[in-house]
Amino acid sequence: MRILLITKIFPNAMNPGQAPFNRRQFAALSRYCDIDVFATIPWFPGASRFSRWSVAADAPREEIIEGLPVRHPRFLYLPKVAPYLNGPLYAASMLFELARHHPAPDVIVGSFAYPDGFAAVCLAELLGVPAVVKVHGSDIDVLSQQPAVRPALEWGLRRATRVVAVSKQLKEGVHALGVPRDRIDVVMNGVDRDMFRPRDRGEARAALGRSPERRLLLYVGHLLRDKGALDAIAAFERIAPAHPDVDLVMVGGGADEQACKAAAERLGGRVLLTGRLPHEQVARWVAACDALVLPSHHEGTPNVVIESLASGRRVVATHVGGIPDVLSSPELGELVAPGDLPALAEAMSRAAFAPYDPERITALSGCSGWDESARAFYDVILAARGERPVSAPAEARPALQRDGQPSSAQWAPPPASRRFPEAAQLRASQA
Repeated sequence: MRILLITKIFPNAMNPGQAPFNRRQFAALSRYCDIDVFATIPWFPGASRFSRWSVAADAPREEIIEGLPVRHPRFLYLPKVAPYLNGPLYAASMLFELARHHPAPDVIVGSFAYPDGFAAVCLAELLGVPAVVKVHGSDIDVLSQQPAVRPALEWGLRRATRVVAVSKQLKEGVHALGVPRDRIDVVMNGVDRDMFRPRDRGEARAALGRSPERRLLLYVGHLLRDKGALDAIAAFERIAPAHPDVDLVMVGGGADEQACKAAAERLGGRVLLTGRLPHEQVARWVAACDALVLPSHHEGTPNVVIESLASGRRVVATHVGGIPDVLSSPELGELVAPGDLPALAEAMSRAAFAPYDPERITALSGCSGWDESARAFYDVILAARGERPVSAPAEARPALQRDGQPSSAQWAPPPASRRFPEAAQLRASQA
């Protein structure tokens, strides 16, 4: 089976740390089927002059990422001008790319409801194949509130063969947009259990040059107001005078980074902003902390929460999106209302000093690996094709067939030169 994945939230050579959850899940999914990725990049005249768009503009046209052949087609995008046109323009751009370079897929997956999922549905209907749309959080919680976008968003979701949500709460949000519940599947993201596992806190702190005597609260994510980055600093400022032995570390970057730096300056060296870090370094900071803090205003199911629990670290977060599904026990952490700074400050103060057993946190969380997540995703794709789901773990299943040859769990995708034949291989024969 050949699957085409279309998404603008995927890494590229210029931004290798973007959307690691998609990178890991899609790489694990390639154990079950042939996968090609259109990791799209928005383009409009003069885009390179704007800092938000200029970095991605230099991404290569093709690359191999974690064994996956990835193209970076540009799609015509009209930011804030006519958002209702972005879905049709995206679909037209991808149709052109598909016709030029790609054999027809058996299933098209759009990761993000709009415009990616909308475009996936359009292409799938043109080719007569199933479409699966994966939704993440803000594409449902935020975009559905925009009158200019909502009709197209609803159209794409309702016409998708199946919709994948990363949390139960998000499933209900999709249902509220008119999709029957029996066409919506919840597939939780996984975690790299080799990287995120209980480690010695003292050793991790020593490796990072942090004092073993001080308490450490950690924020990991985009430095954005909606992610609660400024809330985390404001709440820490409330507790800092009473707890001089507690520090806050902020890992990440984003549009509100300067505002975060300005707020952090008021606290001297008590707040450290590291900027964006490789995943391996993030895992070390998680191991070094006493608790993770993520006071988002809206979310899907943030992978950093899963990674923190898999590392045996408790979490303070907001009662939004799929977070309550993950923090299912008070032992795992505390939930507060978004924007409630007094409650957030009190929860952070407790979390910095609460004793707990990291091994129990990991066991209680029940975090799954990426192969389990990919297997569940693959079951959804099979269901979209009217086929029976996978019933046994990958290790127990018969070897899959790829390109007519038996394969094993050690199968690796063929070279990109074989995976991207020219336009003559498009499904013209289907006509």
